[in-house]
Amino acid sequence: MADKPVDESKYAGPVELKGNTLIVVLGASGDLAKKKTFPALFGLYRNGFLPNDIKIVGYARTKMDHEEYIKRVKSYIKTPIKEMEEQLGQFVGLCSYISGQYDQDEPFIHLRKHMEELEGDREERNRVFYMALPPSVFISVSEHLKRNCYPEKGITRLIVEKPFGKDLSSSRKLQKALEPIWKEDELFRIDHYLGKEMVKNILVLRFGNEFFGATWNRNHIHNVQISFKEPFGTEGRGGYFDEFGIIRDVMQNHLLQVLTLLAMERPMSFSAEDIRDEKVRVLRACPAVEPKNVIIGQYKKSLDGSKPGYKDDDTVPEDSRCPTFCAMACFIKNERWDGVPFILKAGKALNEQKTEIRIQFRDVTSGIFKDIPRNELVIRVQPNESVYIKMNSKQPGLSMNTVVTELDLTYRRRFSDLKIPEAYESLILDALKGDHSNFVRDDELDASWRIFTPLLHYLDEHEEITPMEYPYGSRGPLVLDEFTASYGYRFSDPKTYQWTQSASSNL
Repeated sequence: MADKPVDESKYAGPVELKGNTLIVVLGASGDLAKKKTFPALFGLYRNGFLPNDIKIVGYARTKMDHEEYIKRVKSYIKTPIKEMEEQLGQFVGLCSYISGQYDQDEPFIHLRKHMEELEGDREERNRVFYMALPPSVFISVSEHLKRNCYPEKGITRLIVEKPFGKDLSSSRKLQKALEPIWKEDELFRIDHYLGKEMVKNILVLRFGNEFFGATWNRNHIHNVQISFKEPFGTEGRGGYFDEFGIIRDVMQNHLLQVLTLLAMERPMSFSAEDIRDEKVRVLRACPAVEPKNVIIGQYKKSLDGSKPGYKDDDTVPEDSRCPTFCAMACFIKNERWDGVPFILKAGKALNEQKTEIRIQFRDVTSGIFKDIPRNELVIRVQPNESVYIKMNSKQPGLSMNTVVTELDLTYRRRFSDLKIPEAYESLILDALKGDHSNFVRDDELDASWRIFTPLLHYLDEHEEITPMEYPYGSRGPLVLDEFTASYGYRFSDPKTYQWTQSASSNL
């Protein structure tokens, strides 16, 4: 599937589903539905964002009666106040459940009949299918849905969870299987990082502030870091994780999506296709990641012995070379960014929970200053959403000594009266509105896999390459700081500066 111009005829304008709508959650008994899908649907319901006559059907292989299913749905959702308990009771009244296999027509025919009973004599039957499923059943389920559950009249949307394949060829295979039966404007490939408030804010920060626009290029920016840290390991999910690893699980999708928003040119508008056109142009300007620009690691037991190593998980092969940590440098070969390293870092079992963008500007002109810290723009995606600029200022007093301080927008202080929606709430609402802006397009997916596939195959094929070990609860492999510094990143001295809103580190 070579690079190709966008076929505008494939993309209809957004159509919002305001009524006659039914949502089917496939994989309703699974972990994703439990942690994300149903809490998001309830959040939308209690805030009045679901269509008026919505019905929600769960579908999974697990056999259970209606009472057991409703009990499960209630257990998925935390209700800290009494008013929410009442709303939860109303919400579960909209829910029902069908059990069945994913590779047989008969249970999907049963699902269709159940949907028709719920829909009654509606002339238009709008259906949203949310596949909270493992990728091994994507194709089978999508085929059975189209054959047995696609309405004659109405709008149908299919929400597909990542991973979208394991490399370029498997991604194209999935695309080729979906393409004949589902139109591109019916497909919503969900990457939940695109629903996070601070990620969605990147476009406004960049293009709504002239002082950023004027300096957002290779002449002023020295390097960009995008970091993802989790303080826990695979926690019993090692068997699943070992099949993908941290590069496929986090970097090829979440972090690369953030990179495209940071690096893209100004779109013509906020429309979905204008935004995604510019993201694709960035990806096409990125060469494949070279192994020399990569380090990988795998966590071992914590130094105090209280936390297990990755291979201590019974579901992980004893000889696993799967990376649980990776740092890499990517480059963009265009006029704006040529020569600027984009350093992506992601890892499990690290010392803190944090996703952060750190844009380090070039040194000021030498002369009156012998050695002064660089300016940095830091965008904290999670937790404690914030944006701050590290700047130099005169230290109060009689001397001309300088001190590093910041211009700080911390969300929980500035917007204390507003609730930041969960990413899945935002994305499901976008799907109901028919807005593809924060979903991955087919050519975008193809371009992203082209960047990572050579590296993934190189690591898989060279058995002599083993991940560097790092202790559970550490910052990662010992060579991390040396690796980051090799691309010109200059660390702040924690003795002279630390962000006051949280215990900031230089990962």
